[in-house]
Amino acid sequence: MASRNAAMTPAKKSALQWIESNEGWLSQTHTDIWNFHEPAWREYRSAAYYVDLLRQQGFQVEEGTATMPTAFLASWSNDRGRRRGPVIASYAEYDAVPGNSQDPVPYEKPRDGVHKYAAGHTDPHSALGVAALGGVLAAKAAMERHGIPGTIKFFGEPAEKVCGSKPVHAAHGYYDGLDAAVSFHPAYFRTYSNTTVLDTHCGSYWSKIYTFECPHPEHWSAMGARSDSANPHTSARAPGAIDAVCLMYTTSKYTKEGMLPHTGTWTINEAILAAGQATADNLAPNFAQIQYASRAPTLAMQERIFSILDSNAEHVAAMTNCKLRKGWVTKTRPGLPNHAMAHLCYDNLALVGPPAWGAEARKFGREIQKNLGFKPMSDPLLREMAQLSTPEDAEATLRQELPPWQLNYTSDDYTDYTWHCPTVRLMIGRATLRSPKSGYQYPLWVWNALGGFPATIDPTVLCAARTIGTTMLDLFTRPDQLKAARKEFRERTGGGIGGTKWVAPLLPRSFKAPIHYRWPEYVTTARGTEWWMPDGA
Repeated sequence: MASRNAAMTPAKKSALQWIESNEGWLSQTHTDIWNFHEPAWREYRSAAYYVDLLRQQGFQVEEGTATMPTAFLASWSNDRGRRRGPVIASYAEYDAVPGNSQDPVPYEKPRDGVHKYAAGHTDPHSALGVAALGGVLAAKAAMERHGIPGTIKFFGEPAEKVCGSKPVHAAHGYYDGLDAAVSFHPAYFRTYSNTTVLDTHCGSYWSKIYTFECPHPEHWSAMGARSDSANPHTSARAPGAIDAVCLMYTTSKYTKEGMLPHTGTWTINEAILAAGQATADNLAPNFAQIQYASRAPTLAMQERIFSILDSNAEHVAAMTNCKLRKGWVTKTRPGLPNHAMAHLCYDNLALVGPPAWGAEARKFGREIQKNLGFKPMSDPLLREMAQLSTPEDAEATLRQELPPWQLNYTSDDYTDYTWHCPTVRLMIGRATLRSPKSGYQYPLWVWNALGGFPATIDPTVLCAARTIGTTMLDLFTRPDQLKAARKEFRERTGGGIGGTKWVAPLLPRSFKAPIHYRWPEYVTTARGTEWWMPDGA
């Protein structure tokens, strides 16, 4: 393993100076993305914003990559003739979450002009994307100033909330040829912030949509008609698509207990995408869809879960006079560790320092506490979110909650990068309020407001940008570090891509993104622009 230290080089100073000079611009860029608040597969304005910005910054941009209209690949190279450097990647996410509309104010208030159940940023992916953008542009500025060869690839990754884009990019070959990648996410719990993931990366996420269609309800009615009457109002009605979804929902709830042993952290959840379309009361509903998503630490567990779901769906369709269609939304691979990358990135985080919040952020936190009926604290923010945690310490804390056999935990689709190049997962703390009393949990709007208010979210964005920029510069200028990461990657995959331990993309190369489903979105009609639920709902 390469030496674990990160020196402050002239190139890194240039990158940090670029970030310092552009703090206000990065803050406004984050606010712009946050204000788009577009949900998965429907991030039209957010993607266009990034594409225009990156082109202005000198990147060549391919739009609509891998059949995804809101995905992109931006490329920039500083290679000159035979002076060629490595290819390093990072990415932006920008999808928001339905049902989380919130203004950046210290009280509960949905955004003006949209439905209260419209989408809003929670993690927030707006900060994830702008932080990576800042790091990439800072590294680019330093490379130009100091003549450092290399290529930066910056991906636009939509629909992370359904783990949608990265398995598709991987299947279509977009990660082929990368030498390393940097993945960032704002921390979502205090014991795993301001650190990098050492061993326990995210697990797999599989999602499938089951479509039930009743194209010939008369076949059922013919069997139940009275011999002396052809009146459809008194004939037996086919169960149809609504009953199919209801039976699929309840059957899968009952069989969930028998899918897998009760050990480890695995989950399965469902969402009805389409059902209840208005029809005459005596006619069978023709169409309904239900989506299932499961998070599991191993691929064998996923295979077991979906074999049962498939069986349930086939039986339900037969019972309700329906045809069944099955379509994958996504299939991700569990994350692959890379200690060399984890240590290199953490050392740069230690070099630039964790995020720090000022008086305006504390004041905002106190106003939230006051509006919730609590006595405001002098320092309402969790101190742990501003403290460094070594990869080893963070790993030890996390492992206390998991059985020894479980190697992966929760899910996120960045894991598909880890099978194509050495990848680091960076976690930076974000402003979080201290609990006013034991066992109290703040309402969700608080978390969302803290993610949109500049004084509380900017320190996270800037810290991550500094860490990403300096880490990328080390990968461009320290061949020993990249060599160590590549060596470990080959060992863990049994020889690199195609090796004996390597897991290939789980979706076929011909896979088309599932953009055609009835995902929540904003629509424009004669009534104006609405969330997918009418304003009067």
